[in-house]
Amino acid sequence: MSSAAELSPTPFGRLLTAMVTPFDADGCVDLALAGRLARYLVDEGSDGLVVCGTTGESPTLSWQEQHQLLGVVRQAVGPGVKVLAGTGSNSTAEAIEATTQAAAVGADGALVVVPYYNKPPQEGLEAHFRAIAQAAPELPLMLYNIPGRTGCALAPATVARLMECPNVVSFKAASGTTDEVTQLRLQCGSKLAVYSGDDGLLLPMLAVGAVGVVSVASHLVGRRLKAMIEAYLTGQGALALSYHEQLQPLFKALFVTTNPIPVKAALELSGWPVGSPRLPLLPLDPVMRDALSNTLTALCQT
Repeated sequence: MSSAAELSPTPFGRLLTAMVTPFDADGCVDLALAGRLARYLVDEGSDGLVVCGTTGESPTLSWQEQHQLLGVVRQAVGPGVKVLAGTGSNSTAEAIEATTQAAAVGADGALVVVPYYNKPPQEGLEAHFRAIAQAAPELPLMLYNIPGRTGCALAPATVARLMECPNVVSFKAASGTTDEVTQLRLQCGSKLAVYSGDDGLLLPMLAVGAVGVVSVASHLVGRRLKAMIEAYLTGQGALALSYHEQLQPLFKALFVTTNPIPVKAALELSGWPVGSPRLPLLPLDPVMRDALSNTLTALCQT
């Protein structure tokens, strides 16, 4: 194991946007708008995009819709931008199929979430991810730990064993604690690129060894997030902290209820007709929408 004090690689860049999935008035995926939004996000500072993750409402998308979205986004942004596909499932066989198909469509990586609902033990999680990695050995994987949604957590010691697979290169840390980053680095060394899964924890996670973020807020403030990362990396700690504090109201507003309900409302308020979430998620209620609108207005004035 290499020294944890070493800097980690950045296999997918530093600022990744977890893209929403636009729906039209009939609730169908709006592929044309998805392509335009993808290009906009890159123009606003995103190094890469994650398609069909949590923010992309993957639980309510068919596999066909997911493959179509991946293809459209891949074409829209071109080869110079990293595109990751959300390919996780609580069925190992389904996750393998989705990951191999993502590789065939031209994804640069796969975001593979911890299996949800069936709550496997660590030995089962290791076998699950190892099978996926071995089925698509040329495709870099980002393991995704979000116990608040999945019901179980992937332990750092398990991740360390999984790094025997050469394509296990990164990890999205969404447990809500910076200690997860520290434990991952102590167990895995610097070869594992850890990304914050929480915009509000990006700056403190950078301080303990994360390389970047898989962001929701970058739909709205991509340039400011990129500037905060650059400020931190160039030793301008006070400037990075000012961005962190300036953006906190938005970070909180985007998670006042279940993601992606607020960010889709924020995009609508900003002129992007991405539509309402699919059931069982509902549009943002009017009181929360008004508060979100006020937050966006105040942010524009800073």
